[in-house]
Amino acid sequence: MTHSASFAASSDLFEREIRELATQVVQCATEAHVQLAVAESCTGGLVSAALTSVSGSSAVVRGGVTSYAIEVKHDVLGVDNQIFSTVGAVSSECAQQMAQGVSQVLKADIAVSVTGIAGPTGAEPGKPIGTVWFGLCTPLTCKSFVKYFDGNRDAVRMQATRTALQSLLDEIAAC
Repeated sequence: MTHSASFAASSDLFEREIRELATQVVQCATEAHVQLAVAESCTGGLVSAALTSVSGSSAVVRGGVTSYAIEVKHDVLGVDNQIFSTVGAVSSECAQQMAQGVSQVLKADIAVSVTGIAGPTGAEPGKPIGTVWFGLCTPLTCKSFVKYFDGNRDAVRMQATRTALQSLLDEIAAC
């Protein structure tokens, strides 16, 4: 199998897995009567696209904000400007505030956020390419966690999308 054929096969597997996860998220959210929202940076709308590709998603998906620019993170999602000058956009603090902000702006019960470095450039000291922070907020809690993904830009974005969807699914199941 050539490298490009291998990549295509793994890409198809990721896409299938993401579709299945998005379907589960929508079904579980529907059963639990919870509203969802997404704030994305490095995934550029992939999480929202996965969710809204599921028939019936309009009953539970409030929407998403693709906050690629720092100004959007601040102006729309309410991320404190001090975060950008101290710990940066790829941080626990930014991920949490992104999730809190999108939850408030879109009036959602559960919100997930994604902010990271997909590559091939952008690495910083202590933040290599593939560093992705996730925020997850519910009415009771807001938390964040980091993952370090391998692969090229597309692979990092797909892995981050899968992780965000799995996080939503896990949180809905915990409700």
